Amino acid sequence: MTAPPKTARTAEPEVPGYTSPETLPRASGRLTKEDLDPMVRAAGRGDQRAIDDLLHVLRPVVARYCRARMGGRDLSYLSADDVAQDVCMAVLKALPDYQDRGGSFLYLVHAIAANKVADAYRSVARDRSDPVPELPERPLVGNEPESHALNLDLGARLTELVTRLTHLQQEILTLRVIVGLSAAETAETLGISPGNVRVTQHRALSKLREMAQGQDL
Repeated sequence: MTAPPKTARTAEPEVPGYTSPETLPRASGRLTKEDLDPMVRAAGRGDQRAIDDLLHVLRPVVARYCRARMGGRDLSYLSADDVAQDVCMAVLKALPDYQDRGGSFLYLVHAIAANKVADAYRSVARDRSDPVPELPERPLVGNEPESHALNLDLGARLTELVTRLTHLQQEILTLRVIVGLSAAETAETLGISPGNVRVTQHRALSKLREMAQGQDL
């Protein structure tokens, strides 16, 4: 008796493996699409090494953004770091359904971060603390009460000026000055053109300078 012919098996497409780069992108915020895309694709498939690498490069960027938007008298840095952790977890949760449509993955990260920061403000507002967004204060050189009071006053006055800018101007200054993104990266993150970023940033800084001179800061 001859053996029945073997049924040919359809070869399943191989999923390219992920190799962690020898040098990860610097935590300075310089994250290009070419840097992120391989990590994002592999992390979306559940590759643990890619997930670890992605979190390694995103955490400092997200933390700087949250601190810049929340750092101040009413929201502590610990609160900002808690929100940054929530952002990272939400990003990981969104990975399996993420579809690359040609833009930067940072666009999604920024959208999640902005929503989480807004949620944090709504939560704090319920206890009537009434926080305002401001840039993080510079470290104090000494602990002198007079120096501390002067810095708090200057920080509060600068905060009040920043809040007079449009939302887009505030976001661009945060991403460019605090997070450290380039004009091109900021454009990809916000979904606008690099030229728009540069023009808006110039107008925002000019407006701040004009208002600061009016208040003799």
